[in-house]
Amino acid sequence: MTPTHSLIIPVYRNEEFVPALLEAVRGIAAQVAGTLEVVFVVDGSPDGSERRLRQSLPAFPVVSQLITLSRNFGAFAAIRVGLEWARGDHIAVMAADLQEPPELIIDFFRTLQGGRDVVVGTRVSREDPWFSKASSRGFWKLYRWLVQPQVPAGGVDVFGVSRTARDALLKLGESGSSLIAQLFWIGFERAEIPYHRRARPHGSSGWTLRKKLGYLLDSVFAFTDLPIKLLTVVGFVGTVAMLVTGVALVAARLAGLVEVQGYTAIMVTILFASSLILFGLGIVGNYVWRAFENTKGRPLGLVRSHHSYPETAAGRDAGS
Repeated sequence: MTPTHSLIIPVYRNEEFVPALLEAVRGIAAQVAGTLEVVFVVDGSPDGSERRLRQSLPAFPVVSQLITLSRNFGAFAAIRVGLEWARGDHIAVMAADLQEPPELIIDFFRTLQGGRDVVVGTRVSREDPWFSKASSRGFWKLYRWLVQPQVPAGGVDVFGVSRTARDALLKLGESGSSLIAQLFWIGFERAEIPYHRRARPHGSSGWTLRKKLGYLLDSVFAFTDLPIKLLTVVGFVGTVAMLVTGVALVAARLAGLVEVQGYTAIMVTILFASSLILFGLGIVGNYVWRAFENTKGRPLGLVRSHHSYPETAAGRDAGS
């Protein structure tokens, strides 16, 4: 029987969370008004997450899929793979570290059943170390300013979509893009549900500052032409400044105020112009590189193995 609800859980370095995660999923399944399947996507995790799931899922009472990617493609790529394989009419995404409360998923499903196509969880508070809080606030502030102002101030980590919205998302096969920005770009009727982010009980998050910066750059170059506009402004201001400086230097030379041959002025001018050119080439190069990447048509994630539990469960049926 095709499930009515699908829950996607990307898994990366979450071996110690597996028992609590399965218990949380069991509780969600008991409250869903319909049938639930859970789609675990192991994103090239180097620990024993896949092994523990393979050991536990055959006896797990909830219909499940276990998808293992060929390497670590990133959480958002893993979520997209989960969206491709999900079979339910209502689909939600949940983090494996349980920092988002499981009851939030029940609210997602109820909202989707009520007719909304997109629902996002908005953090109103969080129990994280101060550096994590500060970097997260900075990241989402920049994200809202540079990429998508409709994103809630606390950011979006988990969300739910209808099958219609899921199909719309999967039509956007851009590489090096932003799934969250795409989620807001597609439109549809959207709802927001506030929640309190829990403290992480084990280990540290894999969502490092380096990954945040990389994702922010991907989002900027995929969804806004602001860097090009900034380059145009900088180029215009630089040109005006150079013209003014040039006129002043010529006037000073004619007035006999400059006795040195102008070595310093020439070097400053060359360095300034060269830096401006290199900066501009870097920005344009980023856009060209991303356009080139999208012409390759590479999949955003490659599946190494797929298992359904119980073993008699239906196989892939994402398109039905």
